[in-house]
Amino acid sequence: MDLNVVSLFPEMIRDAAAWGVTGRALENGAVRLECTNPRDFTGDVHQTVDDRPYGGGPGMVLKYEPVSAAIASAREQMPEGSKVVFLSPQGRKFNQEVATELAATPGIVLVCGRYEGFDERLIEAHADDELSLGDYVISGGELGALVVMDAVMRLLPGVLGDEASAEQDSFSEGLLDCPHYTRPEVVAGRQVPAVLLNGNHAEIRRWRLQQALGRTLARRPELIEGRELTAEEQQLLQEYNAAHSGAAKE
Repeated sequence: MDLNVVSLFPEMIRDAAAWGVTGRALENGAVRLECTNPRDFTGDVHQTVDDRPYGGGPGMVLKYEPVSAAIASAREQMPEGSKVVFLSPQGRKFNQEVATELAATPGIVLVCGRYEGFDERLIEAHADDELSLGDYVISGGELGALVVMDAVMRLLPGVLGDEASAEQDSFSEGLLDCPHYTRPEVVAGRQVPAVLLNGNHAEIRRWRLQQALGRTLARRPELIEGRELTAEEQQLLQEYNAAHSGAAKE
């Protein structure tokens, strides 16, 4: 996959992407990353990329000309079928489904905003999509771009050491992940669940699914409400609720 991040602070992107999963993806060639700085497309000595908003108000707005030129330059370097994605509070909410959708594309241009945002005509002219991390405000799109990059890279072949890791991540099946344990078997008086020690893979799969369902119902009930449960999932959830309601009474 090809990634190109349009940002006034490309060092933020390069430095953060050099670590962990994203760093390995860049090292092994699964992903090619470039950064394009709109300041390189300005014509004045101060490299001005923003100006006061029409109609008044606080803050500054990113100018059309340098950002448009930067996006055009980035798009020219990308394979056919790539998407231009703006990080914007007005965008659709980023989630695992969107990450999977983007992972199927040959490339992504991620456009990072700053200040009060973009001249709206940039979005009208260039955006294939707009994404938001959530209902809060951060100082720029770089952090959002890094989140999108990491989530997408994890889904690409050859990036994770174990391909099953991405399949079993939280939200990959629309549920939160089940609890995980490692050695030693007992820590501070707390025992690893016996089912995980018996080697019965069918029972372990059933327990993990039940725990994922119960945890999701308790912590993110809207995910369960929007899910069409299978007969097995309904049964597991009933058993989970019965066991935990009994424990609560004790």
